[in-house]
Amino acid sequence: MGARFRADYAFRAATIVPEHSLFLTGRRGQYASHVFSLAPRSKSCAAAAAIACLLCSWVSSIAEDIRYSPASREVIEARLGRYAGNNMQREVTLKQMFAEAGCGDQHISEQPVKGSKPPNLICTLPGSSDKVIIVGAHFDRAPEGDGVVDNWSGASLLPSLYAALRTVPRQHTYVFIGFTDEEEGEVGSHFYVRQMTKEQAAATDAMVNIDTLGLAPTKVWVRRSDQRLARLLAHIATRMNLPMAAVNVDQVGSSDGEQFAKMKIPRITIHSLTQETWNAGVLHTSKDRFSAIRLDDYYQSYRLLSAYVALLDQFSRTLEIPTVH
Repeated sequence: MGARFRADYAFRAATIVPEHSLFLTGRRGQYASHVFSLAPRSKSCAAAAAIACLLCSWVSSIAEDIRYSPASREVIEARLGRYAGNNMQREVTLKQMFAEAGCGDQHISEQPVKGSKPPNLICTLPGSSDKVIIVGAHFDRAPEGDGVVDNWSGASLLPSLYAALRTVPRQHTYVFIGFTDEEEGEVGSHFYVRQMTKEQAAATDAMVNIDTLGLAPTKVWVRRSDQRLARLLAHIATRMNLPMAAVNVDQVGSSDGEQFAKMKIPRITIHSLTQETWNAGVLHTSKDRFSAIRLDDYYQSYRLLSAYVALLDQFSRTLEIPTVH
């Protein structure tokens, strides 16, 4: 993620129904809070509860059969541990991990990016239709620290997410992308999007951006995410009894998902930042090392993501969110 940050968080319950909103200003936080009860003590609360019920029914109707094969915790932690090296070396390592996960030469490619030494790394998992789901994470690091949290934590999950879907039938073609030079201004994702045709953009139903995991349980940058995608993530987290909350980090700068939003592609950014983890001063410092990762939280995030990307095979950008009148 970007280097600049002034905390601006919005906490919500796992259903994305407002339970607790906390807005902070300043690096260490002067704040004012709003607390919303889920109990229907007013018309607005009753409406929120009704929306949540409709959402469950809506998602259940498209999620009767989710198939995927998640990797073991040992595999996830071993791949996370292969963070060493500069950005060029990390791209090579990521390519090796994709090959180990089963992404053969015919499905993996390197996209040279103007102005960057490392290329974008692309692994394609073909589906039965021309519809596409993109799952991306940047593999480059800031000069300080080891860049494990930001963002080897995201990039090293890509081969395991690929492997989770590889052996099951699917409609969408999944494109897993390791982006170069996010830390230099989202150079890799910007270049990738510029190369897309209008037809390719229209065929892309969703883009999942993974950036900075393992500092805490799973979070979603809901203000910069398609609301349907955020609600699907919340629903699957609830069904799996896994923690998930909405935490907006609008002053962090930006992340690779925003490049896809410019093409009107539904996107979601998944991370693990909180005020506490930001105050710890991990990102872009010497503290960004393997020991900063909370491994229990990290593996839970992988479990949630593997189920989520599998569920997205049933998602369409034309799908409508239920409303209450």
